Amino acid sequence: MSSLLSVGLDVGTTSTQLVASRLTVENRASSFAVPDMDITERAVLYKSPVYFTPLLDESHVDGAAIREIVQAEYQKAGIRREDVDTGAIIITGETSRKENARAVLDALSDYAGDFVVATAGPDLESVLAAKGAGAVELSRTAGKPVLHMDIGGGTSNLALIEDGKILRTGCLNVGGRLIKFQGNGEITYVSPVLSGIFPGKPGEIATQSELRELAESLTQALEMAAGLREPTDLIEKFLTAETGEKWTPPAGEVIVSFSGGVADCVGSELPWNQFGDLGPILGQTIRKSYLCRGQYALGRETIRATVIGAGSYSTQLSGSTVYSQNVRFPLKNLPVVEKNSGIHEGSVVLSLPGIPSPTYAQVREIARELARTHPPELYICLEADMAKALGQALAVQLPPETRILCIDRIRVGEDSYLDIGQPVGGAFPVVVKTLVLERSKHE
Repeated sequence: MSSLLSVGLDVGTTSTQLVASRLTVENRASSFAVPDMDITERAVLYKSPVYFTPLLDESHVDGAAIREIVQAEYQKAGIRREDVDTGAIIITGETSRKENARAVLDALSDYAGDFVVATAGPDLESVLAAKGAGAVELSRTAGKPVLHMDIGGGTSNLALIEDGKILRTGCLNVGGRLIKFQGNGEITYVSPVLSGIFPGKPGEIATQSELRELAESLTQALEMAAGLREPTDLIEKFLTAETGEKWTPPAGEVIVSFSGGVADCVGSELPWNQFGDLGPILGQTIRKSYLCRGQYALGRETIRATVIGAGSYSTQLSGSTVYSQNVRFPLKNLPVVEKNSGIHEGSVVLSLPGIPSPTYAQVREIARELARTHPPELYICLEADMAKALGQALAVQLPPETRILCIDRIRVGEDSYLDIGQPVGGAFPVVVKTLVLERSKHE
């Protein structure tokens, strides 16, 4: 039995926070079988305070200030950079669209250690929030599907989950910080996504009734996403452009689960101007809506759901029957491609389904096809459990100096990137991430 120290950092529209977790790695196989390494326990060791995300202005995240936060929290948690094995830096919501998001990602990744990753994207955020909030576990025990809504400052990330499996994800531009104001209601910021929906402008005074009307529109969009209200063009206005597929509401009855900063305001009696944003009013409006008239639940974690997910659930382990030759770890930010996608142009990971229980002839034929151009390196990620056999077959057909890595039992898509760390008990820790910065998936 061994362990990994994992760090999760969430830089969101409203808040920035860090967690440290201990992941226990155990061999589930008997002493007479092939090792089967798995992450069997995830224990949160440290949670930072929740900071307001520091901004230089509405278009620029203050990377230096975020770096100072990380440095201070590492010291409080007793973490050294060299101790970090894995984890994720997640830039989420509207913050991921800031002009200097790339510079902030690079700065944080450099500080946070060799294997802590930088990532953004609504699909991944939906998955991490659902896992961190406990919604995935709830779907296993509740006997019915769960629709999880992580409602933050700029976006609401959706995940439909059934029996522990996330069926689909989505994202709406619905959040508590789409509008900011002073204590007297004087507006200081209005998100562009509210164009044509909210008429107020910076410098004007927003009344409570106007803010409640806006909160009602946002809540209706969430009700439509949950299949609890007939859809109108309102939901189309709030769908984020970064999501690949149009969101389809669940057809039957579901448990609605909430996390995110706004979830802390659901049912609370906080003053309407407590945070200088729409959060308290939006939370109270949601509590009175169709979303909470059926079975609903607040997440085990609310405002920390995404960062808990990033720190504890972003890492997978490849199968233990893997193959590596001449590879120096860690490998970071390797784009995933599928067959016939120019696989030898730069360092990439080739994603293949593989063959369950393949014959020797089948493995040899796959290896012969892959080795045909004699690439200097060949990194392969398979779904089927056949990495070691394929790696050995490739080694026979390629020059001895070729860098070869074959991992398996991991499903990835072509819009993904991989970080692969030093082997643990014969398996490789792998972080699968999706980069969606300024709507470009392959920058």
